[in-house]
Amino acid sequence: MIELRRITRRYRQGESPVVALSNVDLQIQDKEFVAVVGESGSGKSTLLHLLGGLDKPDDGEILIDGWSLTSANERELTQYRRTRLGFVFQFFNLLPTLNVLENVCLPLQLQGRNEKEIRQRALELLEMVGLQHRVRHLVHQLSGGEMQRAAIARALIHRPSLLLADEPTGNLDTENANRVMEAFQWIGEQGLTTLLIATHSSAIAARAHRVIRLANGAVVSGVRGGARS
Repeated sequence: MIELRRITRRYRQGESPVVALSNVDLQIQDKEFVAVVGESGSGKSTLLHLLGGLDKPDDGEILIDGWSLTSANERELTQYRRTRLGFVFQFFNLLPTLNVLENVCLPLQLQGRNEKEIRQRALELLEMVGLQHRVRHLVHQLSGGEMQRAAIARALIHRPSLLLADEPTGNLDTENANRVMEAFQWIGEQGLTTLLIATHSSAIAARAHRVIRLANGAVVSGVRGGARS
């Protein structure tokens, strides 16, 4: 599904160039659950931002189902992010003025989809992540783990072909992190989407189908994880 060909991304830090990714070649299969691990600064977030169309490489090409993400114009990137991509961030990014159900429904409402179908889909997802009892609660009434599980439901509402998660348990205590990890593992086991998680967590990595390790912007290993594929 995903192919990276000699991807390089450079930044400038003051007068010094910083290479975030260097000549990365990578293939990720459809419905695969992949954990990307490495120290801070290894290139994990840069990799996810490139796959999400939020950034572009300096060199190389990214193909999604044979479509060149790197050659896409802004209109095509917007359509890609809206219809084919789900993104779960470390800081949840839920709207505080909306309740849980409204937050999850919002992406499809912005597409003008049928309200009854949107609501049914959102309720199914909230039950899947264990938040069926929280649908009317506002964001400030949720724990961190509940907010992240609501964010996962929102990211899945439009049935994306690719779900990206950047350090999704980074701000959570152990109990809440475990609940979030269980939700991701269920997604991987059910084959709902291709799932790519950048993480420091060895526990998340152990649940993935495959672990890709980055160091200094390069892939240094790719091994099978502990989750059932």
